[in-house]
Formats: sequence, C-alpha cells, structure tokens
Amino acid sequence: MSMTQTDKTNRQLVLAARPKGEPTKDTLRLVTGDIPSAGKGEMLLRTEYLSLDPYMRGRMSDAPSYAAPVEIGDVMIGGTVAQVVTSNLDGFAPGDWVLSFNGWQDYALSNGEGVANLGRAPAHPSWALGILGMPGFTAWAGLKQIGAPKAGETIAVAAATGPVGATVGQIGKILGCRVVGIAGGPKKCAYAVNELGFDACVDHKAPDFADQLAKASPDGIDVYFENVGGKVLDAVLPLLNVNARVPVCGLVSQYNATKLPDGPDRMNWLLGQILRKKILMQGFIIFDNFGHLYPQFAKEMGGWVENGKIKYREEIIDGLENAPEAFIGLLRGENFGKRVIRVGQKK
Repeated sequence: MSMTQTDKTNRQLVLAARPKGEPTKDTLRLVTGDIPSAGKGEMLLRTEYLSLDPYMRGRMSDAPSYAAPVEIGDVMIGGTVAQVVTSNLDGFAPGDWVLSFNGWQDYALSNGEGVANLGRAPAHPSWALGILGMPGFTAWAGLKQIGAPKAGETIAVAAATGPVGATVGQIGKILGCRVVGIAGGPKKCAYAVNELGFDACVDHKAPDFADQLAKASPDGIDVYFENVGGKVLDAVLPLLNVNARVPVCGLVSQYNATKLPDGPDRMNWLLGQILRKKILMQGFIIFDNFGHLYPQFAKEMGGWVENGKIKYREEIIDGLENAPEAFIGLLRGENFGKRVIRVGQKK
C-alpha cells in the first residue's frame, strides 16, 4: 500500500462498518483502484487537502439526519481542496485549484456542480476548508444571523479554539462584545485569551467549571454559541439572560453516544428556562439556512483575515492513511485548531 499519492492508482477510504459509539480502526478501510478518466462534461480532480469535521461522525450512522448516510463500501465523504488534472468543462483548466467534495480519496470525477474555482495560485489553499470556508461561514452566519449580538453584550462560546468557536469569539470582539470561551485544558484557554483576544476562557475539565464560568460572566450571558452540549450547556443555562439567543451549531460531546445519558429528566427544566427567559434557541445547517449570504461572508471575512483582525490556527497532518486516527482524535477534542489532512503534494 503506497503511503504517498501517485499518478498510477487511486487510494480510497471506504466505510467498512457503522461504528457503535466511537469510530475504531475497523470503521474505515483503505482500498486502491484505477484513477477514473474524465468523460464529456467532467473533470478529474486530484485531492491535495481533506477537511476533517465533527459532522462526519453523523454520516457514518444510518440514524435519520439532515443528510443521507454514507453507504457501507462507499468512499467517506468530506470537503477537499484539489487541483484539476484534466478538464472537459468550461471554467476549469488543468492546474486550477478548486474547493470540492472529493471525500477521502486521491482522485475524483466532478461535473463542476458545487465546485468553486480558487484560481491558479491561492495564497493559502487549505484555508478554503476553514476560516474562508464552511467552518468560518458557520461561525459568521450563526453568530450574526441568529446570535445577533449588540455591542456590550456577553457571548459565550464552547469549543472556543476549534475552527468555528475561535472565529465566533473573534467576530464577537470585532462587534464590541465581552467574549467568554469554554475549552478543554489550560493550554487552549491561554491561547483563547492571549492570542485570540477573548476576555476570559474557562476550562470545562476543571472541577469547579460552573463556578468559574459564572465568575467570568458577571453580567450573565446574552448569546451562547452551542458546539458541545452536555455539562457545558448545563453550566451555561442558569447564566443566560432574559432574551438570550442560542445558535445551535453542534453537540460534539454527544456524537459518539449510543443512548441518552442516565440521570433525571431535565427537559422540563430546559423548557422552563426557555419560557421564563424568553430564550431563542435555533438550530441551523449552514448552507441550507444561509447559503445565499456566502458572497457577503467571503468578502467580509477575507478582509478581516487580510487585516489581521482574525487569527486562524490550522493543524496539518500528512498522509491519507493517517486520516482515520486523526478523525477519532478530533472527536475526543485532541485537535488544537482546524484539523486538515494533506493527501497529496502540489505537482
């Protein structure tokens, strides 16, 4: 099995088994085949970078969700940055960089649908998978459209150093808010405060986490950007102010769960808080809800990144064969920043 990308074969990671709980080394299987050739109205794309994102865990299951599951034996899905090898399509030429959906493989055919041309020489091609792509867009639209923060309000954000949370917090600062991050471990918290400019960051692994969060939010919380669920939500709920807004983006603490947690039924407590405090809690799927705003996002975020107003941390891991282990680690919170697999090398 070749560890590096070649122009002879196509390596693919296919779904071998539906995981029960956490994915394992048996969840995905590496197979090789021939490189497909582009027919009429098609182009052949060579994957350079593969994005790893928590939502992929949901696609490994066949439970009802907002998107169809990956079938057993099919290539695992995922966002990619690729280069055009051959093209029978207008608007795409060999050597162009594209933002595509090749999944976990070296090569893929595309009819151009849903593919964005990044040009011949993007400065940071992999950033299209992070700050300038789906995670950055998720942070920007979820915070501005649902969170609707006003200057002087307090925003709390979970998974504060991940690609979505880090961006939410920094946008919050640009908009004049107090920003309280929640992250796992002192190193991530120090980064949120010292590098990203958060006002405070609380370690959810600390035994007195809930007390620390209350101290860090003396005026309560007006916007809670939800990425995690679980005990973090438990600690945030009592601190939410009247008319608080909660964009629900993800629940990474629950993605490997096989059943509801034991303990008292707290659903009525949650609904009581929502009712008494007139809380707006809204789930969203970024392109379904806000796809029409993408050009506006790209312009504003591009400007912020260029002016150094928004910092971005990326973790590049080499080798397609290392993707499964890197993904398992991502769900455990082992990543620090946006986790990307470098599948190939620029030719």
